[in-house]
Order: sequence, then C-alpha cells, then structure tokens
Amino acid sequence: MRALSPSSLHFLPHAPGRHTRLALGFAVALVITLFAIQQSIAAPRTVIDARGRTVEIESADRIVSIGGAVTEILYALGAGDRVIARDQTSLYPPEALGKPDVGYMRALSAESVLSVKPDLILAVEGSGPKEALDLLLAASVPIVILPEPYSAKGIAEKIAMIADVIGEPEKGKALADGVEARADALAAAIATIPADKRRRAIFLMSSAGDRLMAAGHHTAADAMLAAAGAVNPFGSVEGYKPASAEAMVAAAPQSIVMMSRPGADVPEAAKLFALPALAATPAAADKSLIAMDGLYLLGFGPRMPDAARDLALALYPDLDIKAAPAP
Repeated sequence: MRALSPSSLHFLPHAPGRHTRLALGFAVALVITLFAIQQSIAAPRTVIDARGRTVEIESADRIVSIGGAVTEILYALGAGDRVIARDQTSLYPPEALGKPDVGYMRALSAESVLSVKPDLILAVEGSGPKEALDLLLAASVPIVILPEPYSAKGIAEKIAMIADVIGEPEKGKALADGVEARADALAAAIATIPADKRRRAIFLMSSAGDRLMAAGHHTAADAMLAAAGAVNPFGSVEGYKPASAEAMVAAAPQSIVMMSRPGADVPEAAKLFALPALAATPAAADKSLIAMDGLYLLGFGPRMPDAARDLALALYPDLDIKAAPAP
C-alpha cells in the first residue's frame, strides 16, 4: 500500500469528532421534537363538548376564554399566550387581567367576542344570554362548551378536555393528576373526623338589607363545604334561597362562610352577628366568620383542592393533612 504524504493528508476531509457528532445529533433531535410539537398543536382535532356537540378544531392559537376556571386552566397548561380575550370572571392569574375583556359570562355580546378575531372560543356551560350564545354557535368560529363540575374528579376531566382541545395532553394529565392527588390527600384527612365532630357551616351569598341568602344543594358553595368536611344545614334546599330568622336559628350554624370580592367589603363579624337572624346562633357566640376570595373559593379550577384545604383548616385548625404525593 502506498504511504500517504503529509501533503496528501491535507486534502482529506476531516472526520467529525465525538463532540461534533453529539451536537449534530442533539440538533436533529431538537428539530424533530419541535416539529412534532408544532404538528400536534396544529393538527385538526375533533372533540365532543358538554352539550354532546361534535366540534372540529383547526387551530387553537387565538382563544377567547369564557369562565374563570377555563382561563385559569389555560394558563396552568402554559397556554396563556394563546388567550387573546377573556370574560369578566377571569381574574386569575393576574396576567389574564391584561387581556381584552369581552364582558360578563352571562351577559355576553356575540359581536364583542367575534371582534377580536378568535380561531377558537372556549365557554363554560351557563354562558349566555341564549341569544348571544346561539349567534356564536352559528358563527364560523368553533366554540366548545365546557362542563362546570363541582368535584375534583370533574375538574380533572375538564382539564383533560381543554388540554386535548389545545393539543397539550401530557401537560393536561400532569395538571389533572395533581388536582386529584391533593383532593385525595384532603379527603383522607377529613375522613378521620368523627361524624359527631363535623362542624355545621353555612355559606351566605349576601346579607344585604338584613336579607340572608344561603347556599343549598347543587351549588358550588355546598360542594366546597362538603369538600372541607363541613355539614351544610341547608343542604336539603335546592340552590340559593333566602333564609328566615327561624330557619337560621333551627340550622344552628357554628361557622359562617362568605366570599370576598374586589371592591366589595365583607361585613365585619360584629355587624354580621348583630343581625337578628344570626344573633342567637353558635357562630355568633364564637364570632366564627370565614371570608375567602370568591374565585378561589368557588371557581372550581385547578386551585380547588387548595381552597378546600384552607377552608378545612379554618374549620378544623388541628386537622393533619398529609402532603399529596407527586403525580
């Protein structure tokens, strides 16, 4: 074999070194991964919404989010940059407040929603009015109606549904698993409280003009009281109903739960318990008033287990809640 001279070696192509090959391999893998993600997000999808409608989704890049929990879920999934407008109940996270406001979820204007040129509308069940919703349903922009569940399991299913709609199923599973794990940890702690030690607590929507509006069955407040281990004396009543002085005395609540709202004052305990309907209750004797942020308490989004935990600890300060395992 003829020996190669140094001059001939000069013209041979250099074999790539190990580090170069690794860098090239990483670059190729990154390109493939980014392409797969882009295809996953951009690929047309078909979903069945809360009304049983089959909705074809071409793109989820420009989303109008209607419903506080819907917006919160989108941000928790890392899709906040895709939200181009939101309704007035979407107050969390704070970054959402910088997005255009299309109005209150139950008093929407179809023109306002469509004016921001969305390619997808996500609206919680109960959005309206009917005339506006009918116009949106008839428009060319896909609209997915989402359920409004009052349980951790229902929230997890809602998260999975939204994640599928926007092409982020893996993030959706992680978020949903976390919600269920925290809710299960709280439920295990609540289960240790004997039945005769459960506190009787009522949720008051308002006390305006001495008129008490209490939460009954099939309400977010009733579900939250149950998740926190409380007994709702008005649990056999459907919806929110005025509570008379006689009914309140018979209910004998040990704690009153109310929500705080931006720009609205929660009644001082002394003033609230001076009301004739509440003055003779055990809650008045202990001045036991628990006030929590309204969206946090009743929003039933990803923070629901945390809100239930905070309420449970307000009712049972010595409750031992084990940390939820990592999902």
